[in-house]
Amino acid sequence: MRPAFRLLPLPLCIALSLAAHADDDIPVDWSMCPVEDAVPLFPDAQPPVGDIADRESLPTDIQGDQTMGVDGGIYNVTGNVTLRRGDQFLGTDNIEFSQDTGTYTATGNVRYQDSGMRVVAERLEGDQNTDSHRIDNVRYQLTERRGNGGAERIEMQESQGRMFGSTYSSCPPSQRWWELRAQRIDIDTAEGTGVARNATLRIGKVPVLYVPWLAFPIDDRRRTGLLYPSISMSSRNGFDWRQPIYFNLAPNYDLTLTPRWMSDRGLQLGTEFRYLTERGRGTFELQALPSDDLTARERPEEIADPRIPPENYREEDRGMFRYTGFQNLTGTWQARANLYWLSDPRWLEDDSSTAEGLAVSSLLSSAGIYGRSRYWNAGVVGEYRHLTDYTIEEWRLPYNRLPRAYFRWEQPFGRFIAGADTEAVRFSHVDADAKPGGSRLDLKPWLSMPLEGPSWYLRPTLAWRYTTYQLDEEFPNRSPSRSQPIGTVDAGLFFDRDTRFRGESFLHTLEPRLFYLNSPYREQDDMPLFDTRPMTFSWGQLFRDNRYAGADRQGDANQLTMALTTRLIRESDGREKLAASIGQIRYFEDARVRLGNEVPIEKGSSSWVADANYAINDRWTIGASYQWNQTSRREDLASIRTRYLIGDDGIVNLAYRYRRNVLRQTDLLEQVDLSFLYPLNPSWSLVGRYYYSLKDRQVLEGIAGVQWESCCIAARLVGRRYVRNTRGEMNDSIQLEIELKGLGSAGPDNRGRLRRAILGYHRDDLYLVPPSELRNGVDDGDFPAELSP
Repeated sequence: MRPAFRLLPLPLCIALSLAAHADDDIPVDWSMCPVEDAVPLFPDAQPPVGDIADRESLPTDIQGDQTMGVDGGIYNVTGNVTLRRGDQFLGTDNIEFSQDTGTYTATGNVRYQDSGMRVVAERLEGDQNTDSHRIDNVRYQLTERRGNGGAERIEMQESQGRMFGSTYSSCPPSQRWWELRAQRIDIDTAEGTGVARNATLRIGKVPVLYVPWLAFPIDDRRRTGLLYPSISMSSRNGFDWRQPIYFNLAPNYDLTLTPRWMSDRGLQLGTEFRYLTERGRGTFELQALPSDDLTARERPEEIADPRIPPENYREEDRGMFRYTGFQNLTGTWQARANLYWLSDPRWLEDDSSTAEGLAVSSLLSSAGIYGRSRYWNAGVVGEYRHLTDYTIEEWRLPYNRLPRAYFRWEQPFGRFIAGADTEAVRFSHVDADAKPGGSRLDLKPWLSMPLEGPSWYLRPTLAWRYTTYQLDEEFPNRSPSRSQPIGTVDAGLFFDRDTRFRGESFLHTLEPRLFYLNSPYREQDDMPLFDTRPMTFSWGQLFRDNRYAGADRQGDANQLTMALTTRLIRESDGREKLAASIGQIRYFEDARVRLGNEVPIEKGSSSWVADANYAINDRWTIGASYQWNQTSRREDLASIRTRYLIGDDGIVNLAYRYRRNVLRQTDLLEQVDLSFLYPLNPSWSLVGRYYYSLKDRQVLEGIAGVQWESCCIAARLVGRRYVRNTRGEMNDSIQLEIELKGLGSAGPDNRGRLRRAILGYHRDDLYLVPPSELRNGVDDGDFPAELSP
C-alpha cells in the first residue's frame, strides 16, 4: 500500500515574498545574461507542464529504489526518491513519512521543481496534519520571471510563512551586480501580505539602502497601506517628498491619498478616487495646495512682467480637479466625460517637473453621450476651455460649445451611397462682451454613385450644405444663413508592371488621380467665425471639398486637382522601396470667400506639393516633402528626414524643417533636429538630441547622455537643456537613473524621456506615435475585471 503523501507547494513563500514591480510596455532585455542558473535543470524531472489549479485533484506518484513500511504506519523510501504530481517534482535521497501522525522528513539532495521555479535544499521536514513545514539551506531559481536567491531556512504554518536570511536578485551568481537581503520576511498567504525586516539593498558589495521594516503585497489583491514614496530635489520646490497611502474601500472602488511636502512651497494633498462598475469606470483627482509659498516668493516677478495679465497671477490657495470616466448606457450608447478645474492658469506649469505638455494654451473639459451603429454615429456633448497660458487673456480662448449635437450617417442603396453630416451647436465665451455667442445649425446631405473596376474608379458626389444661425443681440444680423451646393468627382487609375532593380524583383505602380471640385460663391461676410479657420495647405488639402475647418465658411471653388503617385513594392516581402507623389490644384477662377488671415486664391495654379520616401537599404531610409510656390518662385515648405538603423538597437534620425508664412512672406519656422542612440559596444551607448531653431537661433531641446547596461542592471546619465515654459525660459538639468532589472528603478524616468525625444529609441516605436506624458482623454475600450493597485 502506497503512503497517502500530499506533495507540498514548497516554494510558496519564496515566490510570494518577492515584491511585484510595475509592468512596462518595453520588455526587459535579458540578452546580455549568460546561460547560467543558480539552480540548474534536474535531469530526472518531468517537464513542468500543467495547470496549478489541478494540483489538488491529482494523485502523487512516489518512486524509489526501496520502500519499507514499519509499525505505526511509518514508511521509509530510499534511493533516488521522486514524487510527481502535475507540474510538481520532488527528488531526494531519502524520505520518511508517518501516515498516522502526518509527519515527514526528506534528507539528502532535496530538489523541487514546478512551472514557476526550481529549489534545492539540505533538509525538508514537516507535519501535514498541522500543515507546518520547515526547509533548511535553500537555493532557488525562478523560471516564470528571472530571479534567484536563497534562504537559511523557511518555516511554514498553514497560511503563515517565514524566511530567515533570505536573498533575491535577477543577476546570475557569477555577476552579482545587485542583491536584496532581508534578515527575516513574514508571509501571510491568506491576507496576501508580506513584511520584510532589516532589509538591505546592495549594489555590488556596497549597501545603498536600508529599510528596518517594510510591508508589501504578495499577490494581486488590493489592500490598504503605504505605497512606495517619491523623493526629489529642485530649485523651485526644494526637498520634495511624496508618500502615497492606498485605501482599499471595496472590490470596485478605492482611494489613494498622497501627502506631498515641498520645503520651499508647503504641504500639498493629492487625492485619487477610482470606481468600477459592470458598465463603466471613472477616476476623480484632486490636488490642493493651500498657502503656496511660491505665490508670495514670485509675486514681484509677476507684477514686473508686462506679459502676464493680473487676472492670471498665481492664487495663494491653489489646486486642480479632474474627472475622467465613461459609462455604457446600452450596446449603442455611451456616456463619457473628461472634466477639469484649475485654480489659476499657472498651476499646470508649476505642478509639472518637465517641459513636455506645457506648450498648450488651454485644457478642454468635455462631457457627453455618444452613439455608434453600423451606418451612423451621433453625440451630444458640452465642451469648455480652461486657460493654461498665463501670458494671454481669456478673451483669446476659442469659443465654448455648450452644447454640441452631431449626427453622421452613411449607407449604401444599390449602386448609390447616401449620407448626411449634421451639427447643431450653441457657442458661448467666458468673455461675452468681447466675444458674443450664438447658435448654429449645419446640414450637409450628400449622394454618391461610385463606379470602379480592377484598375480604375470614378466617384461622383453631389452635396448640399445649409447653415443657419441664431445670434446674440450684439450682431447686426442675428439670423444669417447660407445654402450652397457642392459637387465633386474623384477618379483614378492603377497601372502596374513587374520590374527588376539592383537584382531584386519589384512591382512598379503608377497611380494618376483627378479630383474636380465645384461649389458656387455665396455671400458669407455677415456670418460669424466661431470655430472656423483656413486649413494648412498640404497633400490632404488637394482632395477636400472645403478649404476651411469648421462650418462658418464653405469655400467657393471651381478647381481640378491633378496628382500622380508611383511605388516600388518588393515582391519578396511586400515592403515599399519607393513611394513618391506629386500634385497641384488648377484654379479656373478666383476664390471670392476669404478670411483675413488667409492667402487669396487667384485663377491659376496652386503650389506644387511633393512627397517622397526611399529605402536605400533595409537600414537606411530618406524622405522629403516640398511645396513650390509658382507665384513667389520659392518654397513654402521644405522638409528632409533620414533615419539609419545601427545594429539591433542603435538609430540616428536627422530632420530639417522649413515653413514660410505665405500671407506675410516671412519665415515661420526653420529647424534642425538630430537625435541618436549609438551603441559603442554591447554594454555602453551614447544618446543625444539637438533640436535647434535656426530662425530664433535658440536650442529648443538639447540632450547628451550615456547609457550602460549589463545583464541585470542599467544606468542612464543624461544632461538636458530645454525650454521650460511658454515664455521661452531655459532650464538645465543633469539626471541619473539606475534600473535594477526585475525590481524597479531609482531616479527620474530618463528612459521614458529618451523614448519621447528619440524616435526609434525603442524599435517598436518606429511606426508609432511616441507615448504622451499627459493624457487628455479616456480609453473607451473594454473594461478591466478589477481595479489594480
